[in-house]
Amino acid sequence: MAEPLPYPALHASHAGIWLASPDGETRTLGRGEAIRLVADTPAIVLGAPIVGQRLGYPDLSGLDLLELFAFVHPARFAVPTPRGLATALQIGVAEVRDPDVPRLLLACAGKLLAMLTDPDWPERGGAWDVAQGLARARWPWSAEVSARLPTPKAAEPGLFARLPEWEESAPRPQPRPIVIPPAAAAERLADLTGHGAEQRPGQRAMAEAVADIFKPRAKGGSPAMLLAEAGTGIGKTLAYLAPAAEWSEASGGAVHISTYTKALQRQLARETRRLYASDKEHRAKVAVRKGRENYLCLLNLEDALQGGFSGRAAIFARLASRWAAYTRDGDMVGGDLPGWLPTLFRRAGATALTDRRGECVYAGCPHWRRCFIERSARAAREADIVIANHALVMVNAARGREGESPPTRIIFDEGHHVFDAADSIFAAALTGQEAIELRRWVIGPEGKTKGRRRGLAARLGDVASYDDAGGEAIEAARLAALALPGEGWLQRLTEGCPEGPVEHLLAAVRALVYARDAASDSSGADAGYGLETELAEPDGPLVAAAAEAALALDRLLRPLTLLGQRMEALLDEPPDWLDGQARARVEGALSSLGWRRDTVRAWMQLVARIGGPADPAFIDWLAVDRIDGREVDIGLHRRWLDPSRPLAETVLAPAHGVLVTSATLALGDWDRADQRSGALHLPQPPQHFLAESPFDYARSAEVLIVTDIKRGDMAALANAYARLISASQGGTLGLFTAIRRLRAVHARIADHLARSGLPIHAQHVDPIDTGTLVDIFRDDPRASLLGTDALRDGVDVPGDSLRLVVMEGVPWVKPSVLHAARRMAHQAVTGRGTLYDDDLVRTRLAQAFGRLIRRAGDRGQFVLLSGAVPSRFLSAFPSGTPIHRVTLDDAIRRVAASRAGDASAAFSRQPLSGMSNQQDA
Repeated sequence: MAEPLPYPALHASHAGIWLASPDGETRTLGRGEAIRLVADTPAIVLGAPIVGQRLGYPDLSGLDLLELFAFVHPARFAVPTPRGLATALQIGVAEVRDPDVPRLLLACAGKLLAMLTDPDWPERGGAWDVAQGLARARWPWSAEVSARLPTPKAAEPGLFARLPEWEESAPRPQPRPIVIPPAAAAERLADLTGHGAEQRPGQRAMAEAVADIFKPRAKGGSPAMLLAEAGTGIGKTLAYLAPAAEWSEASGGAVHISTYTKALQRQLARETRRLYASDKEHRAKVAVRKGRENYLCLLNLEDALQGGFSGRAAIFARLASRWAAYTRDGDMVGGDLPGWLPTLFRRAGATALTDRRGECVYAGCPHWRRCFIERSARAAREADIVIANHALVMVNAARGREGESPPTRIIFDEGHHVFDAADSIFAAALTGQEAIELRRWVIGPEGKTKGRRRGLAARLGDVASYDDAGGEAIEAARLAALALPGEGWLQRLTEGCPEGPVEHLLAAVRALVYARDAASDSSGADAGYGLETELAEPDGPLVAAAAEAALALDRLLRPLTLLGQRMEALLDEPPDWLDGQARARVEGALSSLGWRRDTVRAWMQLVARIGGPADPAFIDWLAVDRIDGREVDIGLHRRWLDPSRPLAETVLAPAHGVLVTSATLALGDWDRADQRSGALHLPQPPQHFLAESPFDYARSAEVLIVTDIKRGDMAALANAYARLISASQGGTLGLFTAIRRLRAVHARIADHLARSGLPIHAQHVDPIDTGTLVDIFRDDPRASLLGTDALRDGVDVPGDSLRLVVMEGVPWVKPSVLHAARRMAHQAVTGRGTLYDDDLVRTRLAQAFGRLIRRAGDRGQFVLLSGAVPSRFLSAFPSGTPIHRVTLDDAIRRVAASRAGDASAAFSRQPLSGMSNQQDA
């Protein structure tokens, strides 16, 4: 029997603090004693940041079991809770109570360390080499790990030598023009669901309708487009996968499926296993595609391992290198890197190892042939089913990515977000943060700046300066970029001493925003959040600053344009030295350069608007972004009044067939769905399909509108949440429209509920990523989760883990310049601007309610803590759902009775009563 580890184990929750000695004897202790102990003695903990937060000791490190798990089992996931870790390690536990956790942590540590000596340990390769690097970085687990890892008899190949290389392939031919008969789509659906499975008429009807988007296009710029609203439980994923797979196999073409959330991307990747059962075939036929900023950059990793990172960041880099050897695709954001791993290192997260600044040198990188980003792009070109996201599909269409043909068939799932995605992608913003990033991209490191950051000269000098013009363009761009904001720009603006024409422009923006803000005092030093004002009637200083900034931007655009022309000439008339690798490097650089040129052009158009006529197609405004009263960015912004116009022009029109689908796509208003999806701007009108949810909401759910919670009474709001969660015995998703209120409620109720055995987790409070918080919530039926907009969409928690949804109030749209302009435009067309707000509120309510009933057999209640809910919003809930206006006490009784299974509390089928025109007002 192994000797016990010579370390205590510490567990801290909202209910208290417990410590187990190495022999397993457990006792409770106070916060002060716990802090003194962990400061002096290495202690085994699970999730040091969250334990440190609960102790009030943010610098806690300790012997973190999650770090040890990431070393022993890289690219594996475990729910980062005592129960979740025990389950992943196959340690049998029934119920885990807080006092039992420290002993369980000791058992988990022993199991993990024992694996290091197991001859069948599947992740042994590379462990010894990484362990040596971790020891040099002073990883707390190093002594225990090194003592159990034998020195290899022969030197192991390094990480970069072990990674496979991708291979080039011939371009994919155009898909054959074929027709998928509706019957063939239905038959393929039956193969996926099982011929003996329960029939879903709505699912079959949808599969037959979707088949229509795969017919050959008759006219350019006029795709076959289907808008499909499929209620929860229809099984819309398989309904569109069936005809998609049938068409892809018969035509040789690729279908691009686009989602709004990473959670749905992961779900779709799992669902496609039904199409291709073997792992080899699935890898060949299905590709998950994301933006390059999601993937590990091997050059960044190499620099980090060679001294670019220090302290805790160096430990993260070593663990990331361990993961890199076993990952499926190198995806650090939503892939097989556990979402909790980067959060253990606070600021030293995954972003430091990805290419977020567009500094890739493409074929000039020594790891280019092993690059995860390049491998992902090539896998997508060869796959039959490409699972992407709205932003990437739109960006690729707008920029015309080199080597990537536009998709002919596109399926937009979570289609109610297509408008929002287009709104963001086709936007322009000249802000301090955006401008300083462009300066860094052009100039490279300045002053004491460290890291791998390289300027244009370092990245392109050798391929662009084959003649004098290329080298001169790079130098001219470097000099022109000095006019952009530099390090410390924000502090200079707040102190009133800007440098350079663009900083002077931002200073004038800041002054005008504060001058027009009704809540500011004369100094502009009010404590609040973001401020903005419409770009109209600019004052003299802003107009003058804009003129100087426009000249500076023009001086930057000219050499960037010339540089692009010189590099295009290289490709048109290649010199002898331009081999395949150099050509790929030039093509990649051209793509990155084109992005920056387009950005500068958009800035120039925005600056030209100051003092000039307004363009009715756009909304322009000035803003000072703040967090808790602290300024974080300043700038000018431009959005399309109707972003579905560029969406239709750049994404939809080139396609041959498009499906836009969602459970809340139309909500009874197909005209609105046509407009927000871009279909309104195509020459051929779309087809519409509706399949209502098969769930019996009259028996499985009810809506309770609590009428006696006074708006703005934080104590009453917290009390309501606490009592409702207690009545439901956990299993509650609490949704908030403001982070401040979420944090205030959490602070008031978390300890009380935890002492009752009801753990509560919170987005924007717990130092854990949102995806992991949902995993924790899903894993524990007694847990509750508080969150904001990110939890209102795309969260799939079926079963008993989610049985109560509580919203703090009506999710009104936040007033802004952008919203006011679009509301006014809607008013001009319909005569009722309030309809614009109503549609958005109803969609948000419908999405929130949609978290509740996910599978047949689910049962739950939706509570809205606002008595002032106009009855016109209640159509957001599925037909037949009982809706009651009740007091908080009544709501508590109904929730408790439902949890207890009291037949007398069966959800009422009675129609809504007590409504009046006065209440509607």
